[in-house]
Amino acid sequence: MRFLLASAVAAALLGSFSTAALAQTKGDWVLGNYKGAGYWYPGIISSVQGSKITIQYDDGDTETLAISETRPYNWAIGKKVECNFKGQGKWYPGKISSLAGEKIGIAYDDGDKETTKTGRCRSS
Repeated sequence: MRFLLASAVAAALLGSFSTAALAQTKGDWVLGNYKGAGYWYPGIISSVQGSKITIQYDDGDTETLAISETRPYNWAIGKKVECNFKGQGKWYPGKISSLAGEKIGIAYDDGDKETTKTGRCRSS
């Protein structure tokens, strides 16, 4: 019984920590909730000051956020994202088909394919 109780307490404690707490080091690649709009964009932490970090997003924008407004970078092949098709300003859903640094291949839900940069993509 004690083992089950200890396991439950440990699970609750682990679940209470935000995954954003893992992304605290300068140079870490993270996802930031840009301007609190609910979309997560990739970037690199350029500085850390207390509970705030500054992100240099892959598209060139910079923003200082609370660590709680970030997530560890978790993009991988098969992950659903939205991308700005050919940089024309419209966002379309698709899945990551290849990933090499900032170079990303997208298989769009409508059948189109594109190789672009991570700075033109976001996740929700």
